[in-house]
Amino acid sequence: MDELLEWRKEFPILDNTVYMISHSLGAMPGRARDRLHEYTDMWSTRGIRAWEEGWWMMATTVGDMIGKIIGAGEGEVVMHPNVSICQSIITSCFAFGSKRNKIVSESLNFPSNLYIYHSLEREGAELVTVPSDDGMTVPLERMLNAIDEQTLLVSVSHVIFRSSFIQDLKAITERSREVGAFVVADIYQSAGTVPLNVRELDLDFATGGSVKWLCGGPGAGYLYVKRDLWSKLEPRLTGWLAHEDPFAFETGPNKYADNIYRFLNGTPSVPAMYAAMSGYEIVNQVGVDKIREKSIRQTTKLIELAEEAGFKINCPRIAADRGGTVVIDVPFGQQVTTELLRRDFLVDYRPGAGIRVAPHFYSKDEELELTVREIKTILETKAYEQHSAVSAH
Repeated sequence: MDELLEWRKEFPILDNTVYMISHSLGAMPGRARDRLHEYTDMWSTRGIRAWEEGWWMMATTVGDMIGKIIGAGEGEVVMHPNVSICQSIITSCFAFGSKRNKIVSESLNFPSNLYIYHSLEREGAELVTVPSDDGMTVPLERMLNAIDEQTLLVSVSHVIFRSSFIQDLKAITERSREVGAFVVADIYQSAGTVPLNVRELDLDFATGGSVKWLCGGPGAGYLYVKRDLWSKLEPRLTGWLAHEDPFAFETGPNKYADNIYRFLNGTPSVPAMYAAMSGYEIVNQVGVDKIREKSIRQTTKLIELAEEAGFKINCPRIAADRGGTVVIDVPFGQQVTTELLRRDFLVDYRPGAGIRVAPHFYSKDEELELTVREIKTILETKAYEQHSAVSAH
């Protein structure tokens, strides 16, 4: 008996789809609609008073809900619209004009992060991207060897988006400490499905968003900054909410707040935070340890089913090395994915990887079998169509 299936009633879309895309867009909790009604009611009835009655503090009160999931302390996480802004705030804390100018990352990092780091080459940064031999994994020894005394910032994905490979954040952070480098982890593909504790890992920064496993929808990114760094860092990407007294409206250089607010900039995205809270609430109630236990069981089963069907797997087979996604590589992967979506089997496709399939805590075991069977059926139809086309000529 799978006790986590009790949560299915919280997610309306599960009634009419096979939802295997939580690595890309988690299912919407029904109560998110109530939260958005709460937002519009607040706006319509309280008007400008809504800011003082909760909106101003949401950047941290909502951040605290994330903090409970990732092991951060109270007031150590602040909300932003997306990870690109969070990453840009982090890098704006540093100057890259000296000998210590190296940024170390992996070649499999999410492109948006790498775009930001490449742009810093104009300011003197040297970007080193550690290559992958197989397009799925990053050799730990190779990553550790790339981190040296010239390294200022190490930026890695906890779980690689393309292949679901889990990197050893502890080892990477320990090596970074040896040479005096700062560490930022992108935990977008782990938070909510792979347990982690940012303080126990001794991370300097962590970034992520709510679109995926947290079932919080778009527009609600988050930034963790190690408390010891607050007084030492002054982001150049800043704004009035980072000021120690924003409503003084002082001109001149920013007098940074002495808390996590110094890593804010402009007016926060209030409706996105309202929408996101329900997902955080549910993930906290379910518990990431329970989510992970089920995820390992279901992704292991999914790999077995896919291999029995003769499909290639482009993700780690060892459970400890794998996040919540299984990547199935089949011929005509893009076309197969399009057809799956048409049939209400929700997955996605990434070039050079394959079809990404991701059960979550609300997934039924039989949905794994249905998904693999549907892929096989579509491929058989495709093969028949091709054979018929050749025969006709």
